[in-house]
Amino acid sequence: MIIPLFVMYGGCPNRCVFCNVQKTAGNCRRNISVEALRKTVQAHLRTAKKSESVQIAFYGGSFTGMERKYQIELLGMARSFVRLGVVDGIRVSTRPDYLDEARIALLEEFGVNTVEIGAQSLVDDVLERSGRGHSADDVARAVTLLKRRGFQTGVQLMAGLPGDNAERFAFTVGETISLGPHTVRLHPTIVLPDTPLADAYIRGEYKPLPLAESIEICKWALRKFAMARISVIRIGLQTTAEMEAAGGVIAGPFHPAFRSLVEESLFLDMATALLSSGENGCREAAFFLSPRDVSHLRGQKNKNLLLLKTRFGLRDITLCADPGRERGSLALAADGGIMRTTSITAPPIDNIPNWL
Repeated sequence: MIIPLFVMYGGCPNRCVFCNVQKTAGNCRRNISVEALRKTVQAHLRTAKKSESVQIAFYGGSFTGMERKYQIELLGMARSFVRLGVVDGIRVSTRPDYLDEARIALLEEFGVNTVEIGAQSLVDDVLERSGRGHSADDVARAVTLLKRRGFQTGVQLMAGLPGDNAERFAFTVGETISLGPHTVRLHPTIVLPDTPLADAYIRGEYKPLPLAESIEICKWALRKFAMARISVIRIGLQTTAEMEAAGGVIAGPFHPAFRSLVEESLFLDMATALLSSGENGCREAAFFLSPRDVSHLRGQKNKNLLLLKTRFGLRDITLCADPGRERGSLALAADGGIMRTTSITAPPIDNIPNWL
């Protein structure tokens, strides 16, 4: 469980062209009080499972760019819950160019164990057009430094930024894999109101990715990271009431269950590949998969199962939830035949879907 607290542009030297934290974080106060932090943490702890690891996380800005006094105040409050034994760790999000020996030493002093870096891209031209104010080299240096100091390190990436394309995004994914972070967050760029990106979209100077292409692109990236054993802990932005309200999102591939769409498409591909690899004419199929993947193979309103039945002329499809099966893997037994298996890490992986 991650308990999010938002510092609302804290430490940010400039506003990126796509950023509107009031929409993505919700209506949060700019400064986090002791009482607000306590209430937020306690509310989340009431729903935490006993076996669940819990972290307090500071998002919505560049944590290590804030005034040192305010960093110490927030970290001190978070550390008090760690010392009580009700929270396991502290996580912060920050810019790659705001990480140096002194800033990292402060994080170490207060027991921060995870740092997420807002990289978004590893192509300098894309970073410049997006108003990031840092370079790809800054990202590489920050990841290397954090890993050397023993931090769990995450990288946040976006597809479809201004100036981005299939080749550049594929380069970003490849470079990220070579850096070897522990985790990745991935989401397609959406157009939020009151941003320079919204102005560019209205002028016809920026074209967001369509939803269908975004699903294919993120599915490709998910498989790449899975093969590299890098965990993708989120795909798509966390939905807020402000985003779902009228005018909360102007354009782009926004969907409140975007990751589900990506994983449903992936499992449909896997099931199709298994059924296509066997003899034609089977009438019944049984798929064996992790209980946590059953909904992905079903698809929304059993869409995937209906598509598979129609395409392969199946009379019945049985889903067998196997607690011992690894997530992301799928096995097929058709008409009592030999079981065939595949997974999200099984080669080959096609080239990244192109976009204009």
